[in-house]
Amino acid sequence: MREKFIKFMEGRYGVDAFAKFTMGFAFVAIILSMFIRNRVGAACDTLGLLAILYTYYRMLSRDIQKRYAENQKYLSVTSGIRQWFCREKNLMQQRKEYHIYSCPNCKQKIRIPKGKGRIEIDCPKCHEKFIKKS
Repeated sequence: MREKFIKFMEGRYGVDAFAKFTMGFAFVAIILSMFIRNRVGAACDTLGLLAILYTYYRMLSRDIQKRYAENQKYLSVTSGIRQWFCREKNLMQQRKEYHIYSCPNCKQKIRIPKGKGRIEIDCPKCHEKFIKKS
């Protein structure tokens, strides 16, 4: 049985970032339809079902070039959002070890290690000096 399944899945596209997004959209739409009891709820349910069907169509497709192009288009459209979240995640990790200040003149972000007491900071961009307590 396993060999038949492996043989069936050979040459298929599989799961990518766009497939994960469409499945997440389908999940959210179906959950919303459970709480909304009118035509909007029915529309959400239908959209969720269509998103699931489209996702499985993409995953089982043998037209790899077309599915790859769709995924690249999705990644290019969402690149700004993903970069923003990555930058924010990085800042949150740095806040555990550093105080992050902005220069009052040019708004450049400056990292200062925690626990250093009162220090004078020289902005690397505009070279303005200011005093902060870390």
